[in-house]
Amino acid sequence: MIVVHHLNNSRSQRVLWLLEELGLDYEIVRYQRDPKTMLAPPELRAIHPLGKSPVISDGDVVVAESGAIIEYLVETYGHGRLVPPAGTEERRRWTYFLHYAEGSAMAPLLMKLIFDRVENSPAPFFVKPIARGIARKVKAGYIEPQIAAHLDYLEAELNKCPWFAGAEFSAADIQMSFPLEAAAARAGLDARRPNLMAFLKRIHSRPAFQRALERGGPYELLK
Repeated sequence: MIVVHHLNNSRSQRVLWLLEELGLDYEIVRYQRDPKTMLAPPELRAIHPLGKSPVISDGDVVVAESGAIIEYLVETYGHGRLVPPAGTEERRRWTYFLHYAEGSAMAPLLMKLIFDRVENSPAPFFVKPIARGIARKVKAGYIEPQIAAHLDYLEAELNKCPWFAGAEFSAADIQMSFPLEAAAARAGLDARRPNLMAFLKRIHSRPAFQRALERGGPYELLK
């Protein structure tokens, strides 16, 4: 039995969605973030030394990292589903976006989250103006232009085809969902980029996506 070690409001929601798309049986072990730090609880270190989510266990096999989990599940249980044929342009795009999602797209989004917290967190009165000034300068000079560049790039990619690997929905779209959900929630993705907003609308309407939300629980990125 596949076990998903599921941290609330995290990348592990994508794993639940993939399992639902593949129609696989699985169990969920739930973990809650610390409400103050938003960090994962130390219990996750018993599953993987870094104590982060997502992590799955499948018998004696333990797999961490979203992309690695997606590849493992598709290769082991997909039987050709949700992945284009090897040697095709669609497969090249599939592999690219599977890695791009975390390797490139998430970096400026994570930086924005951190610097937003620096800007808005409590601090001594004589430190706060300095911290806010630094945070705003970094965001305006680097982070926000980087996010805009990535969103413009992805908007153009979805002008070529409806899904990230091509004409058909695939696991690459599941992987790409998290950075786009994050961008829509807190980084300015809106109706000015209609292809990306249409992508989010399409994935939200998928029955497997909705079943994964029901099983995974509230998902703050969607609010």
